[in-house]
Amino acid sequence: MNRRLSFDLHVLTALLDRAADRILRAELEVSYRRFLALTHVGELGATTQRALADSLGVTEPSVSRMTAVLADDGWLDVRPDPGGGHRRQLVLTPEGKRLVSKAQQLLEDRFAKLVEASGVKYEEYAMQTERLLGVLR
Repeated sequence: MNRRLSFDLHVLTALLDRAADRILRAELEVSYRRFLALTHVGELGATTQRALADSLGVTEPSVSRMTAVLADDGWLDVRPDPGGGHRRQLVLTPEGKRLVSKAQQLLEDRFAKLVEASGVKYEEYAMQTERLLGVLR
């Protein structure tokens, strides 16, 4: 048995990330990285820049710069946290919600076609992926 699965998964993830970036830039004029940030805000609900940085595995200054751009683009609302301090609360705007929904559907459709073209049933792949994620979380 070939014991390269860990490396192959790394390569697969990198290739999928690059493909997602190309698709989203071409069709929706947003990078995959920014889409992920918006998706995380949507998943986390009203959140702070610190929570988003932790969720994405990046620094707070990086998130601060990114959220400023996303707010300028009209996809993200950045406001002072009601809890006080210097924290900022992040909430998707209605336009941000539409973008995330459209991008998720676009990527999901493309990925489903890719999985089916590989000869693997989409439902089976999804189930196995959920099982792996469940073990890791």
